[in-house]
Amino acid sequence: MAILMCRPDYFGVEYEINPWMHVENAVDYDQAQEQWDALFDAYKELKLDVDLVPQVRGNPDMVFTANAAVVRDKRAVLSRFRHPQRRSEEPYWRSALADLGYRLTEVPAGVFFEGAGDALFVGDRLFAGYGFRTDRESHRVVGRALDVEVVSLQLVDPRFYHLDTCFCPLGPQTVMFAPAAFAPASARTIRKLVPHVIEVPLHLAEGFVCNAITVGDRVLSSVGVEGVEPSLVREGFHGRGLPMTEFIKAGGGVRCLSLVLD
Repeated sequence: MAILMCRPDYFGVEYEINPWMHVENAVDYDQAQEQWDALFDAYKELKLDVDLVPQVRGNPDMVFTANAAVVRDKRAVLSRFRHPQRRSEEPYWRSALADLGYRLTEVPAGVFFEGAGDALFVGDRLFAGYGFRTDRESHRVVGRALDVEVVSLQLVDPRFYHLDTCFCPLGPQTVMFAPAAFAPASARTIRKLVPHVIEVPLHLAEGFVCNAITVGDRVLSSVGVEGVEPSLVREGFHGRGLPMTEFIKAGGGVRCLSLVLD
C-alpha cells in the first residue's frame, strides 16, 4: 500500500468554501507541521510507501491529496474542482500522477468531480458521493474509466461536503459511516450492500472520526476515534487517534491528507 502526501509548507485557511473554514480562525503553522509529521511517521511505522508532492505557494489546500483524483490499477480520474479557489491545483495533480505512471482520464467540462474525497472503494465496488462538490453525472465517467461498479450516495449535510468526511472503508466487507450525513435512501443502500457496518454518531463524526485510513487492522483517525473503539474491536480493528485540529479548521483530517495509491 502506498500513500500520496503533500507537506503543509503553505497550508492555511485563506478562503471559505466549506462550513469549517473561517479565515479569522488562524492556523498554527508549527502545530500543523507537527500533526502532519505524526501522520507521516505513523505510515512509516506501518511500513507504507509514502510519495510526496511539493506544495505550490498559493494553493493552501494542496495538502489534501485525497482530492487530487481517484485511482485504480494505474488509472486515475482527475478532479475537476467546483470552487475556483482550488482549480489552480489541477495541473499540478495532472503532472504528479502522470509522473507516477498513471493513465489519466478527465471528466467533461462543466462536470465537477473531487477525486477520492468523493469516491471510496469497498472491495471492488466504488461508493461515490454527490450533492456538494461532486456532480452525480461524473459517476458514469468514473465507472467507465476504472471499469468498476459505482454506487451513488447523496450527501445532505454541508458539514460533510465530501464522502470521506462521513464514510470510511475498513475492509472489503466493513465500513463505518455517519448516517446523519446521508439522504435516508443512501443510508439504506449502505446498510444493504455492506455486510458489516459501524454507525458513527453525529458528535463523533463532527470530530472527523470517519475521515480515516485503514492499514491492516489499524484505523488511523482523528482524536475521538476511541468513541467507536468497542465497535471497531468487534469487527477486528483497533483505532489510533491523531491530533488533527489544525487541518479540521480547513475541513480535513487523516483521509483528506492521504491519497491511497494502488
